[in-house]
Parts: sequence; structure tokens; C-alpha cells
Amino acid sequence: MRRGFFQKLTALLLTLTLALSLCACGGQGAGESGSQTAGSVSWADLTFDQPVELQYATQFTAAYSKEGYCRIDIQDGSSCLVVPEGASVPSDVPEGMTIVQQPLDNIYLAATSTMDFFRAVDGIGNVTLSSLKADDWYIPEAKNAMENGTMTYAGKYRAPDYELILSKGCDLALENTMIYHTPEVKEELESFGIPVLVERSSYESHPLGRMEWVKFCGILLGKTTEATACFQAQVDKLQQFADLPATGKTVAFFAITNSGGVTVRKPGDYVAKAIELAGGTYAFRDLKADENAQATTTLQMEAFYTGAKDADILIYNSTIEGELTTIDQLLDKSPLLADFQAVKAGNVWCTGKNLFQESLGLGDMMVDFHTIFTDPSVSDDALTYLHRLT
Repeated sequence: MRRGFFQKLTALLLTLTLALSLCACGGQGAGESGSQTAGSVSWADLTFDQPVELQYATQFTAAYSKEGYCRIDIQDGSSCLVVPEGASVPSDVPEGMTIVQQPLDNIYLAATSTMDFFRAVDGIGNVTLSSLKADDWYIPEAKNAMENGTMTYAGKYRAPDYELILSKGCDLALENTMIYHTPEVKEELESFGIPVLVERSSYESHPLGRMEWVKFCGILLGKTTEATACFQAQVDKLQQFADLPATGKTVAFFAITNSGGVTVRKPGDYVAKAIELAGGTYAFRDLKADENAQATTTLQMEAFYTGAKDADILIYNSTIEGELTTIDQLLDKSPLLADFQAVKAGNVWCTGKNLFQESLGLGDMMVDFHTIFTDPSVSDDALTYLHRLT
């Protein structure tokens, strides 16, 4: 208790010290906005009648007013008003609405899956505070930014370095849904005048819905045109096989835990849907999984054997227990896999560790899926995120 009190007291004193030099770019409700004068625009006068087109995303909606303000509504019940650069915060903004004032030059990014979205719209430079250390980034631009000092490690989402975040003049904390487990962190950041948004792309069940969150990041940075073009480029990649018949290949996507259990994706998960969109049949499409929010479920090896023994293709998920390169490494995890049809045929693949940080790579991942479904002899050089176990 005493440690938490002194941490908060230190941060509060620092806030007061920096108050004259920092631009308070947003808080909750109709807060201050640096040199802007609140009240020159009324909330009642704003009409958000220019919606941002969303083709697949369901976890947020957004619409602009003719004045350039953008309202974002997120499916966790929160709402955000993005105030354009040079504009004032409207008077009478509804209580509880998060105010985000552009430009955003010092973002604390705890929603690591969105880094790829910022990269896509040339916004890496807007992220100056990271919840990952340099060695944990697989996105080269983020890793380089941390190594050259333009991006700084500011603590994990559950234990941020409040003093550092305040001293850097943070104008937005972008969290992932893990923050729901530590709501006191969100409250603490907001108590210091830092707006907090929770990014929910992980709740999108459609792979293209997850990628469409690039538009969310584009709105924050005032780059909706660039974000829309980036998303459309990913959609276009899938047109090459969108209208083709299913390949008839049954596919299991899995990882083996240290305890011998097998982690598989639930049928409604985006990876399972990506397999289906690429022309495959997910081996566990009829699995009756528990009704929690997790995208995966763990099976005993016997159940996995029953569901995947005759699958045409096995894809090992490296992000859970590490990357594999050989069949022998796979069999070390479970000799029982030697009986699997895909192992006998040499049709076992592994994902790269960078796959789940590169959120916009889902388009290329589905292209990879379709390629291995239709060309079992394809070389690794022709793929982006998969390699064959030899």
C-alpha cells in the first residue's frame, strides 16, 4: 500500500511540475486541450454524418463531422472523440467520452499487435513508448526505433512506468484487452490526464476484420486515406483465390504444450476462418469448445489424434511453444505424431515467430495457406510466414 501511494504521489508531483510545459492532449470528458480553448465549438452542433466504411470489422464504428472531428465507438462500451489539430475541444462533450487531441506524437503502445498498423501508415515515429523491449519485437522498424532511442521501453501493460510516461508527455495510451484484468492501471493513467483507448482487433472473428483495424490507427493519426488503401491492398491479395472451389484439404493448426496437451484454435477463431477462406477444411471445425473469450482450447493428445490423424496438412503454431525446423523435433514432443498422415507424407509446416506481431500479414498468411493446400511441393522461398519441417 505504501509503495503504491508513493508511486502515485511521485507521479502526481511530476505532473504538477510539468503542467506548464506539457500539452495536455486529452483526458476524459470535455477536458483541457493545451493551448486550445474549449467551448468555441459545441457538441450539440456536431453531426457525425460521414461514416468510415468498414467492410468486416465489427468491434468499432467511426464517423466524421464536416468540421473534421471523428467519433469512434468501441464495442466495450467506450467512445472517443478525435479532435483535429488546431481545433478546440467542443463544449458539453458527454461525460465519459475520451478526448484525443491530434497530433499524437507520444503514444504509449501496449497493444503490440497494432504496431504493424502504425508501420503501414508511416506512424512508427508517433509511438515513442513501448510495452515491449527491443529484443521482443519482430517488426524491424520497432526494434530499430528502440535501439536508436526514438522509442523507449515504458513497462508492461500491467506495470507501466508512470513517471517515465508522464515525463515524455504521453498523449495517448493504447492498450489491448488484457488491461481489463488490471483496470486500476487504466484508471491511474486517466487520473494523470492521459487518454486511454482499448484496441479490440483480437475480438474480430474474421481475419479481414482484424486487419481492418488499421483504419482505427489511421483515424488516430489523421491518415484514413492511407489506412484505407493499405487495407484494400490486403483484400486484393485474396481475390486470386476468393472464387475458387475448396481444395478438399483438411488442415490442423496446433501446438504441443510442455505438459503434453495440444492447443488448437476454436472453430470460430480467425485462424480457423483463414484456413477456410484459403480453401482448406479446418480439422476441428465441429469441435465443441468452452464458451470463454479465449481463441484457443487445449485437448488431450488422444482427442487431437482422433481429430487430426488423417488430416492432409499439419501447421505448427510457433508462437506458443517456440519454432520448429525438423520432424524429429516435432516427434520429440509426441512420438504418437509419427502415425499421422501428414507426417508420413512430409506435409508438416511451421509458422514464423513474426506472424502474430505482423497483423497485416494475415493476407500473406492466407496466400501461404492456399499455396501449400494446392502445391505440396512448394519451396519455403515461395512462402512468407510458413516453412516446412524436414
